[in-house]
Amino acid sequence: MDSLTQAVLGGSVTYAVLGKRLGKRAALYGAALGTLPDLDVLIDFGGPIENMTYHRGFSHAFVVQALAASLLAWLAVRPKSVSDPFFLRWCLAIYLCFVTHTLADFFTVYGTQVLWPFTDYPFAHSLLFIVDPIYTLPLLVGFLGALLVKSIPRALSLNAWMLSVSTLYLIWSASAKVMIDDKVIAALEAKGVSPGIYESTPGPFNTFLWRSVAIEGNDYFEIWTSIFDDVSEVQVRRYPRNLELIEVVSDHPSVRRLQWFTKGQYKAWESDNKIFISDLRMGVEGAYVFNFEVGLRKLSGIEIGSFQQLERRPRLNQVGQVWRRIFDPTIAITERSQPITNQSYD
Repeated sequence: MDSLTQAVLGGSVTYAVLGKRLGKRAALYGAALGTLPDLDVLIDFGGPIENMTYHRGFSHAFVVQALAASLLAWLAVRPKSVSDPFFLRWCLAIYLCFVTHTLADFFTVYGTQVLWPFTDYPFAHSLLFIVDPIYTLPLLVGFLGALLVKSIPRALSLNAWMLSVSTLYLIWSASAKVMIDDKVIAALEAKGVSPGIYESTPGPFNTFLWRSVAIEGNDYFEIWTSIFDDVSEVQVRRYPRNLELIEVVSDHPSVRRLQWFTKGQYKAWESDNKIFISDLRMGVEGAYVFNFEVGLRKLSGIEIGSFQQLERRPRLNQVGQVWRRIFDPTIAITERSQPITNQSYD
């Protein structure tokens, strides 16, 4: 999630636990602690691919966070005994601050290593876009209430209500995801597509329009679905993955790690004799956020590339199209390729 969301989430959670004792200081402490796990971005893990794939690693792990919460609580309280109620309350507040940060990240498509060091698998259950104002706004209201409302009981009540609203929004998103997945699977079946890999994630800034990726062999499908769509209105577009471009470099450890981290949702493409791998989960067709140069075409053949990242952002007009597409199934977010039909797929 974005830094603002993590800060106000941490502030709201910490205020709910410690606000009665510490007042607005609890919210401020929580806001700072809520961004702490993301300081792993300051660590150089050895290269662009490593920095991407090790982010949301040990600092987001439940076990590490439990140890860190205990240490920070001890430094804050300096208890005479580990059974000190105030110390235990601080432990709970800090741990919930860390855990809710991790869970918010877990509910995006990127991937979070919640069970490190037992496994470094990047778990994800995508319910939120990386920036979702509808999720963040209640948390912001609760956080500002903690800072501005003079009556602590009223501030605590407001904060509790806002935390409940944000949680209900997550429950709504989980329900929408089930609805979207049912429509997409039915649409793919109608077109004769049987994907081996499938994942859905909310479109930018909302949970009413969803973008899905399906992988079948050397093809991938970008799918846009509104909660208001009929199955026949689901937009399915097919693109080649161009896997032959990376055959020569596919055994390189960095390439294998990128393939692993994307959970098989990647494509290869070539530009100016440079060969890139794109993570299909984040961005839209033609504008993926994570693209890495993995190969370089020379007269002697394809050699290992520099692994530098090429970032491409979606066009601003695509953001406006997202809102229109929610209600109008004829709107196309991306224009490249054509919607597939039973005939064209065959």
